[in-house]
Amino acid sequence: MARVRILVLTSSTGAGHDARAQAFAEWCFELYRHDIDVRIEQMLEKSSGFFSACVGFYNWIQKKSPWIHKAFYLFVELLGYLNKSSVSFGRAYYEAVLREYQPHLVFSVHDCLNRGYFQLARKVLGPDRVRCATYCGEFSGGFGYSMNWVEPSADLYISRTPTARDYAVKLGMPLARTRVRGHMMQPRQYTEVLGPEARIAYLEETLELRSDLFTVFLATGGNGANNHLELLPKLLPFASQVQVIVICGKNRDAYNQLVHWRSEHPELNCFVDGYSDQVHLLMQVSDVIITRGGTTTCAKALHFRCPIVFNAFGGIMPQESLTVKFFRNGADTPSIANAADFGHLLAVWMHKPRSYGALREKFLKLRYEEDPIVVIQELVDLAQEASGTALKPGPLPAKLRKRAEAAGPT
Repeated sequence: MARVRILVLTSSTGAGHDARAQAFAEWCFELYRHDIDVRIEQMLEKSSGFFSACVGFYNWIQKKSPWIHKAFYLFVELLGYLNKSSVSFGRAYYEAVLREYQPHLVFSVHDCLNRGYFQLARKVLGPDRVRCATYCGEFSGGFGYSMNWVEPSADLYISRTPTARDYAVKLGMPLARTRVRGHMMQPRQYTEVLGPEARIAYLEETLELRSDLFTVFLATGGNGANNHLELLPKLLPFASQVQVIVICGKNRDAYNQLVHWRSEHPELNCFVDGYSDQVHLLMQVSDVIITRGGTTTCAKALHFRCPIVFNAFGGIMPQESLTVKFFRNGADTPSIANAADFGHLLAVWMHKPRSYGALREKFLKLRYEEDPIVVIQELVDLAQEASGTALKPGPLPAKLRKRAEAAGPT
């Protein structure tokens, strides 16, 4: 058995939580290999039929009726009271995992898996034998920032931005146990960075698009919620200036419909894909991404210098509003409520390219460089306190070492 064991608590409400859990596990393997065991648990879905139904309902809302989520969000906030000192729903499964796995660190990347979960871990394992930490991916605070993120007894609370960290402190998290540590992306996303020549080659050879056209990226989350068929017709009047990249997530019907739409409109250069693990590359060859306010997608867009336009069709979900607010306040990032808004915005950019240039310039000012290894080492150090070990990270592969030294894409 590995000398250090880390239990990661996540849930598939959207794709961002799972993406961060996976990124953490991959970084631990790159740095420590078999000395650290990372176990990822979909704790909400696995522990309780009630929670599993809630996760399914959440994803249905996101896909069909985002406006409903304001009421659902308030319902979810009740967990902060139910789990004030222990776990209510799903306790038996979680306790069984703790006793069987004996983790040295319980690391939560989901808002509903902090309060109560840390207290129960200490009760089952002993307060000196386990540490607890949270990574919160929100960009800012206010309505939509769940109070469930903040469990003041956490040994470490990691925020994406200083703005979000300040709000966690306002909700009761001790400042001394907070850190601001950036995006927590997979190792490959720090190495697969396209230079000018590689960008042209990827556009022309891989995507079979042109390198001299303005490229619009119509994105979606993993569950495939999208408005692509409403937005695409607005590109047709500018087909001589614009091309489009479209992904559909795990929405097979949407993919089939878009393939058919593309065949009927050969005048528009169009790349269509289903679920893609190349989003970080697609962003690097795009001039703008149209997306909802998911934290993971928006963080990647910022990291890879791809300006955002927010898709606000059907309203903005409370947690998405935190992302929208961060980019709107910091860079005047626009939102579109319907296809007509998108058509108008695109027309302005095509007729007045400087307006797009101004948007991009403000967007890039929000970027910051980060060393992705620091947060991994801080979390592993916490686990080592509980385990009584003193592991040192091994040498990174050459590509990762160069990217870590550069601390962000060039």
